[in-house]
Amino acid sequence: SRLFYNSSLRKLLAGHNVLGTLPDRLERIQVEVLDVQHNQLLELPSNLLLKADSLRFLNASANKLEMLPPATLSEETHSILQELYLTNNNLTDKCVPLLTGHPHLKILHMAYNRLQSFPASKMAKLEELEEIDISGNKLKAIPTTIMNCRRMHTVIAHSNCIEVFPEVMQLSEIKCVDLSCNELSEVTLPENLPPKLQELDLTGNPRLSLDHKTLELLNNIRCFKIDQPLTSDASGAPAVWSHGYTEASGVKNKLCVAALSANNFCDNREALYGVFDGDRNVEVPYLLQCTMSDILAEELQKTKNEEEYMINTFIIMQRKLGTAGQKLGGSAVLCHIKHDPMDPGGCFTLTSANVGKCQTILCRNGKPLPLSRCYVMSCEEELKRIKQHKAIITEDGKVNGVTDSTRILGYTFLHPSVVPRPHVQSITLTPQDEFFILGSKGLWDSLSMDEAVEAVRNVPDALAAAKKLCTLAQSYGCNDSISAVVVQLNVTEDSFCCCELNGVPPPSPGIFPQSVNVVIKDRPTDALGMPSSSSGMASEISSEISTSEMSSEVGSTASDEPPQVAMNENNPAYPGEQRCMLHPVCLSNSFQRQLSNATFSSAFSDNGLDSDDEEPIEGVFTNGSRVEVEVDIHCSRVKQLLQVPVEASDEGIVISANEDEPSLPRKGEYSSMGTIGRRRGNGSVAPQERSHNLIEVATDVPLRKTGGYFTAPAQPDPDDQFIVPPELEEEVKEIMKQHQEQQQQRQYPMDHLADYYDTPL
Repeated sequence: SRLFYNSSLRKLLAGHNVLGTLPDRLERIQVEVLDVQHNQLLELPSNLLLKADSLRFLNASANKLEMLPPATLSEETHSILQELYLTNNNLTDKCVPLLTGHPHLKILHMAYNRLQSFPASKMAKLEELEEIDISGNKLKAIPTTIMNCRRMHTVIAHSNCIEVFPEVMQLSEIKCVDLSCNELSEVTLPENLPPKLQELDLTGNPRLSLDHKTLELLNNIRCFKIDQPLTSDASGAPAVWSHGYTEASGVKNKLCVAALSANNFCDNREALYGVFDGDRNVEVPYLLQCTMSDILAEELQKTKNEEEYMINTFIIMQRKLGTAGQKLGGSAVLCHIKHDPMDPGGCFTLTSANVGKCQTILCRNGKPLPLSRCYVMSCEEELKRIKQHKAIITEDGKVNGVTDSTRILGYTFLHPSVVPRPHVQSITLTPQDEFFILGSKGLWDSLSMDEAVEAVRNVPDALAAAKKLCTLAQSYGCNDSISAVVVQLNVTEDSFCCCELNGVPPPSPGIFPQSVNVVIKDRPTDALGMPSSSSGMASEISSEISTSEMSSEVGSTASDEPPQVAMNENNPAYPGEQRCMLHPVCLSNSFQRQLSNATFSSAFSDNGLDSDDEEPIEGVFTNGSRVEVEVDIHCSRVKQLLQVPVEASDEGIVISANEDEPSLPRKGEYSSMGTIGRRRGNGSVAPQERSHNLIEVATDVPLRKTGGYFTAPAQPDPDDQFIVPPELEEEVKEIMKQHQEQQQQRQYPMDHLADYYDTPL
């Protein structure tokens, strides 16, 4: 109590302790700023607000308060309190009338208490109120007397039960309105929106429906947020992950953070999330948000090693910032969820990479598991590295007085002292993993990792969880821009293999259709369909084709070796059963077709002309060129690089007659596969089909080299080739077809044909 008697004391910061009580019987306190947040206070001294005539700022958030002390015992009050923070307590409706004893109140934060109503008569007396945060309560309405608060510019009331849109649009000074995660059904707007309105958040209101006129009016707002229409999910299986994010500007009304969220990244079995913090720079986080996902997608095509593609992404982003002329920099954290279809276990892997002070934590069994690291001067290895480069370290612990982070994007003029190399950590997700949080510097400066996990662990909605983190950080004193992304996980045991779901993989949220296996049964042999080029948007097999600036559509690929799955009575892959893409049906007497994102192409399609054009495509392939296709075949569980020679001529079609090469399979070698039609050298099969107008291009089967890669054989001797003039194409086709039918009848007897074919169309 002697501290309060000191007439010179103006500011007392006693937060983050274990105080149970404050001194009682206080007399004439000169304190202007009192911060007692994050303690164990059950109540404040009864005469604190009566005797503290000079008190302007009071923060008692994160305590156990159930009641507030009075500010006056009569009609007259001498309180000059302007900022009052009471977030995360146990305050009830009985506290609201006591607020009227502070007529000069400008900022009021009472989020995450037990308020059920806010009387209109009490709100009317707070005429000087400019900012109010009453989120996380059980309010059903905001009083209409809020119109008396002429200076009000920020109203935050998310995560309540508000059903009626408040009269906030009548306020001329209003800038920010957050009514997300409520029960709004309609929005009532004036003819003209407030001139200073910059942000309106209506997300998380499932009952809300807006007409066309209202949408047109609201689209004029700089930042208008509303839920996107949900796509129907035919499978009914639970989503593996769902996310929610929020951003909030600092005291200078400059949004210097950005968030990235892609529930369907590259395909529907991957996701990418990110948070970017530019400190006081607005442009850098926006550049990172728009660019890093594209860079990462390109790097994933080059390597599958998590650390390698993450490091390359950050280094390339550093180069792009320099190219854009951006001298300043920013912190960044990326989280990539991927599912390896070649892994028999079918696990999901979470890879986190960060520079600066943006960080990620994973909640596992209710405990925080850090996935990031901040490289600052306190790190001995970083301090040693910087001293080797003879950089200047100022008294406030910054490199050349610019930044205290030794690994951060940008700041190219500080290289090599400051580098963009991220900290990368990968972890396999388990059913014990509940969610993970990505946050900017402002979030982690205000909340500890344990506190963040505890705050949102019991919040069922990811958006509401992100909103809560942001609100808590602001009430705890954060004045910087804040960004938070919460990703809730549902990694169950059956998420690894979806065979029990009739071959339909558990969906990830998004708009992309799921891959479905269709078993074709009892189809005539001459009507076997080919895979459609329009299907395969979400194919599990990734292919990359490298030609002279040509990318082709979905085709059909197959393994050239017998399946490695032995059929027995315990094997789950029985004929006629639908399977997932991770465990396709692989039978010894049937040929397995797999969809691919690329097809083996030449200058001509199967009928000698392009499928869309009436003329051959010129300049795509030349004699001796090779097509490189990287194909994932689930049955063989190995990646192989296939190089196929393709020949074309302006005079017509070049047909190789050199079919007796030693590398070609002998007659009957593939008879156990039970395929229809003649097997091509490139691994695909041409079905015996009258309606299919094909001219066979016979190529040699490539020889396997050690290391799992294919190489094309030597080019056939020109004497063994002949050119079919265009005017004789029809006649040659008929001859070739008859020859092919005779061979197939001898090679594949009709009584051994399979009566069904499994394809993932």
